[in-house]
Amino acid sequence: MTAENGATRRTSGKKLVIAAAGAMMIAAAGSGVVGTAAASPRQITGPGGTCADAASAGTAGGAGVRPNGCAGDRTWTPLSSAALDPTVSPGGNFDLSVWELQLPIGSPGSPTTIPPSRLKGANGYTNPAYFWTDKNDGSMTFWDPESGVTTPNSNYPRSELREMNADGSAADWSLSGTHRLSARLRIVSVTSNVCVGQIHLGSGGSSTKPLLELYYHSNGDIVLGLENSPDGGQTLHTLANVALGTQWSYIIAITGGRIQITVNGSTTSYPIASGFNSYHQYFKAGDYNQSASDSTSKGAKVKFYALTVAHG
Repeated sequence: MTAENGATRRTSGKKLVIAAAGAMMIAAAGSGVVGTAAASPRQITGPGGTCADAASAGTAGGAGVRPNGCAGDRTWTPLSSAALDPTVSPGGNFDLSVWELQLPIGSPGSPTTIPPSRLKGANGYTNPAYFWTDKNDGSMTFWDPESGVTTPNSNYPRSELREMNADGSAADWSLSGTHRLSARLRIVSVTSNVCVGQIHLGSGGSSTKPLLELYYHSNGDIVLGLENSPDGGQTLHTLANVALGTQWSYIIAITGGRIQITVNGSTTSYPIASGFNSYHQYFKAGDYNQSASDSTSKGAKVKFYALTVAHG
């Protein structure tokens, strides 16, 4: 195939990216993955970083995840957050047109929510107490005190994003196909543990449970909670340990009818219990602290440096 410098074509619903070096990569259209092959041989760059090795090959991965073929002793360099602008609202650095924000304020049982139309853009919504851009590193920062307002189905407050569709309606997708939530983040403080990513049940039944929750514990453990059934009960799986204040990455995915969780490039796969098959789903991400009290000073602070959603 003849190289087409800087050319991009679409074919069969996929984006075909052909880089200057003549290498070719395939990414799902609208996936948020734009891969380019750099001039050095076998160097692959994606939203999460760069894989470089004379023998490496494959396609670009998501936030902080090694591309296929970038394994073993091959070099994986995560992207920095230098592109984040500390002078704009979170919507200026992140695509918040497909998210709704829930805050730990409002009236009992009815927390305040901010729609995508108010979140998106450089002049979008910001809250100096609960949701803001860090003026030093540009991160999207969440604070969730233990004393915050909760929903009727939870004992814990949250400063958390809920996935929406581009038209402003609530996201509600089936388990078929591929669905991916990718993030790079760090936890600044937490009293016990905090949920930083979820797949939650949508339409299809009466359950208000999640399919899964990804937790960060105060001892550094990153723990996956898999719901046993729509009636509740979780099975916990410890995936990694990352020191408090250290950046790390995750991908929460549904693909091929299974759950795939990737933390710092290491992937594990789990079956989906049959009781969930009738339910549609949606993603959540942010700061869902798993402790509650009357304290306004205790809580969890979470900072995001990358956050993308892809469906295909």
